[in-house]
Amino acid sequence: MVLLLVGGAILRASVTDLYLRYVKAGLQPFLIASGILLVAAAVATLWYELRSKHDDHEHSHREPAVAWLLVLPVFALLLVAPPALGSYAANRSGTALQETSDFPPLPAGDPVKVGLVDYATRAVYDEGKSLDKRRVQLTGFVLIGHDGAPYLARMTLSCCAADARPVKIGLDGQVPTGLAADSWLEVVGKYTTRSTKDDVNDGVIPYIEIEEARRIDAPTNQYEG
Repeated sequence: MVLLLVGGAILRASVTDLYLRYVKAGLQPFLIASGILLVAAAVATLWYELRSKHDDHEHSHREPAVAWLLVLPVFALLLVAPPALGSYAANRSGTALQETSDFPPLPAGDPVKVGLVDYATRAVYDEGKSLDKRRVQLTGFVLIGHDGAPYLARMTLSCCAADARPVKIGLDGQVPTGLAADSWLEVVGKYTTRSTKDDVNDGVIPYIEIEEARRIDAPTNQYEG
């Protein structure tokens, strides 16, 4: 029964957007395959148990009733979807940029849509050269720093939510007032040389000079990476 419920929970999460709360989007096929295998194993085990009890009534025995408590966490997985990690987790981890030297030209468009992590990487490790005074559009959730200032952030995944780390960007220029933590913003602006240090790990936090900003609903996939 536990195998069947776990397999069913994985399949349910995999064929909806729920799995994006746990792992990277590219892992969906593997989750579906795992769910199918678990369900198949559960059905095969159930068939074997029923056949064994039918063939040997006298030697059958009941499992302890307390074993059914193992089902409770699975029901929690089926019924309760945890939210994606947000400002609470981001405020307790330092910005996690990975150094690189590969900065391909930005695609056409004005403004050009750029991932928040991509913008921060270009701003810090390419000193904004590859941004080339282009107007960029970024999306992220609001993080209220320990200094009381608002930042734009996204959680990045290497594999799953367990290894999620934040990347943060400071907001300069036409910053909206009354920003609430975990609200989502879409901003349009340009690279600025301004930066600061993350007080958690002393990592560099670049800024963006905002020209336009609007509040939006949280995207389906709230993680980057």
